Amino acid sequence: MKLKVGLVRGDGIGPEIIESTLKVLDKVLKDTDKSIDYQELIAGGVSLDKYGVPLTDDTIVQAKQCDAILLGAVGGPKWDNLEGHLRPERALLGLRKELNLFANIRPVKLFEALRHRCLLKEAGNIDIVIVRELTGGIYFGKRGREMTENGQVAFDTETYSEMEIERIGRVAFDYAMLRRKKLTSIDKANVLESSRLWRETMHKLAKEYGEVEYSDMLVDNAAMQLIRNPMQFDVIVASNMFGDILSDEASQLTGSIGLLPSSSLGQGKMGLYEPIHGSAPDIAGKNMANPVATILSAAMMLEYSFGMQEEADEIVKAVEKALSTGMLTKDLGGDLSSDQMTKAILDNIA
Repeated sequence: MKLKVGLVRGDGIGPEIIESTLKVLDKVLKDTDKSIDYQELIAGGVSLDKYGVPLTDDTIVQAKQCDAILLGAVGGPKWDNLEGHLRPERALLGLRKELNLFANIRPVKLFEALRHRCLLKEAGNIDIVIVRELTGGIYFGKRGREMTENGQVAFDTETYSEMEIERIGRVAFDYAMLRRKKLTSIDKANVLESSRLWRETMHKLAKEYGEVEYSDMLVDNAAMQLIRNPMQFDVIVASNMFGDILSDEASQLTGSIGLLPSSSLGQGKMGLYEPIHGSAPDIAGKNMANPVATILSAAMMLEYSFGMQEEADEIVKAVEKALSTGMLTKDLGGDLSSDQMTKAILDNIA
């Protein structure tokens, strides 16, 4: 059986970590009846250089014909001075919007072998799933600039509909039901009207999920609690911007942002899978990048888009075994190159 996967290698370390991930996928699928047909998709800075835009209509058409998308990273200082709509990151926003991928799932798990790398002196069992709304909020609201007597005024508008909040809320409640049945909803309802609608809608949903222990938390308190006592959290649901910031903060509890995968999902099986880190242009081409987050993102792809739980588990176990035997890249305090880390993972796949 052929699985069609769109590959966005992207910028910076993107091509390197994608290449490592393809080796892992090839090995874990070797003795199965499934294989992957890869469709190269150009997006981000490389698309800007070639076509003058971060995401072309052709790339969108090709992406919609795939069963899933695997993405490395986009962006870099080379394109920092471009206008907002031309920034490489707009490719990500565009793909999510065009593919209607409204739910971003970001697991935050502290591996036992990396407990010493956690920022907390006494870290317990940190195992959190952050569910971030992905196609609404301030990142997609009306924006612009106006000239006034005080000079330029810039604005970005936070907008959410009840439908958008309800559908991401259901994703979060369903995840909580599969885990420890505890959900924390993040907002700023003491200040923002959009957050007040968010909270009202979540409260309505909570009545349908009586088994789930539900609570509200203001975003500033949540930022503090993630450092003070992350073990209190099971599933967290948040708006686009709040989820973006909190998940990056939470990544540091695991020892490195280079460890965290993510999936962007919609109503069906189509998903976009990527590490939560950026393109790290300062180490691009130096064989230093940690490929683990991208490899774990591929495991999520096998699980969610293709229903291949056994193969997904095999990848996760291989990563855990490699880490537990001291196989660490520089961001984890070790000295392994990207290639050496990839080999360590491959060696632990049966």
